[in-house]
Amino acid sequence: MTDKKTVHSDAILVGMTERGADLPALERSLDELARLVDTAGSRTFARVTQIKDSPDPRTLIGAGKVKEIRDLCEKNGVSLVVFDGELSPAQIRNLEDDLGGDVDVIDRSMLILDIFALHAVSGEGKLQVELAQLRYTAPRLVGHGTEMSRLGGGIGTRGPGESKLETDRRHMKERIAALQRQLDELEANRAVMRAARDRSGHLKIALVGYTNAGKSTLLNRLTDAGVLAENKLFATLDPTTRRLVLPSGETVLLTDTVGFIRKLPHHLVKAFRSTLDEAKYADILLIVCDATDPELPEHLDVTRETLASLGASDKPALTVFNHADELPDCPSTGFVAEGDRVFISALTGAGIDLLLAKIDEVAATLRRSCRFLFPYTASGKLDQLYRTAAVQSVEYLPDGIAVSASVDRRTAGELAPYLSEDKKP
Repeated sequence: MTDKKTVHSDAILVGMTERGADLPALERSLDELARLVDTAGSRTFARVTQIKDSPDPRTLIGAGKVKEIRDLCEKNGVSLVVFDGELSPAQIRNLEDDLGGDVDVIDRSMLILDIFALHAVSGEGKLQVELAQLRYTAPRLVGHGTEMSRLGGGIGTRGPGESKLETDRRHMKERIAALQRQLDELEANRAVMRAARDRSGHLKIALVGYTNAGKSTLLNRLTDAGVLAENKLFATLDPTTRRLVLPSGETVLLTDTVGFIRKLPHHLVKAFRSTLDEAKYADILLIVCDATDPELPEHLDVTRETLASLGASDKPALTVFNHADELPDCPSTGFVAEGDRVFISALTGAGIDLLLAKIDEVAATLRRSCRFLFPYTASGKLDQLYRTAAVQSVEYLPDGIAVSASVDRRTAGELAPYLSEDKKP
């Protein structure tokens, strides 16, 4: 049997659904679970599925299926079993007791946490992962004892928080509180950075969408950002912001964000809230999706649901269909922009000019080029423009301060009395 301290090379995936449920949906979810396992550095050895009238409260699946999995593990040296769903602490303990040997049992959420631990690069990202791991994993380790410790090199064991998982509940609580304080401080710094972006007057655009849809590749294509772009789930955790000059000449700020996925762990959403909020504070959303993915409609649904949960569903948005060059009808239809949909290839650059033109169109609806004349007695209004708009020129004239700026509708309304006559709508 594989030692607990070694990397898991093979994993058995387990899915359970109630009788009468959508069986193809279960298979699609297991397909995605297999990709998650691959991203975490292991490979799928076998899949075990079960249809039951209701979940078994003790082990989720029936006793017969547990025995089937145990036999597979014993005969083939498999030491990891991954459930496509959330297990309670008691279910994990019962399953590991029943499977015996050195078999580790984790659920989908624990696997996603492990991948986040693998890809966390920045100090903030590592703190966020550790906080999520402790909140989610700590209660699932209580009762195992040191001989059942998950410390080691395998899936479900790594991450910046792993050295804390053997401490007692009181120390874990103290560690969680300390991490939260550190993240609160970082969030305050992030708020200052957002305020600085607001003062710049540049429109903020966020790349959002299902994980591995090509957001980082698109950011690199548009801005030469040089961020890591891999064909793996959750390759990007830390948001990256770069300047982008639109065809109109306007400069906007483009931010890459964490990818979404179905059944995203609640603790992970909570820990990464400040990062995910980049979508909430954006002026425009680019919803990037893989045009070739057979689960495209479901991925778009997950994206929209996640945006709604973040309070960002009312933003102006363009849906960007990436990998359009791989669609069968692409040679005949070409790359097109239809309403709020744009078809591109971030890898080859095809359709990027159409995307930039559409972004310019949306940006134009949010900003107006205005010329103001402020009397010297109202010179403080110039400070307001610097905080909320993109100031293009300032002239000090005998009768006041003439300012040309690109402003949003709210600012234009507030400063309407100072608009030059030739620029009033």
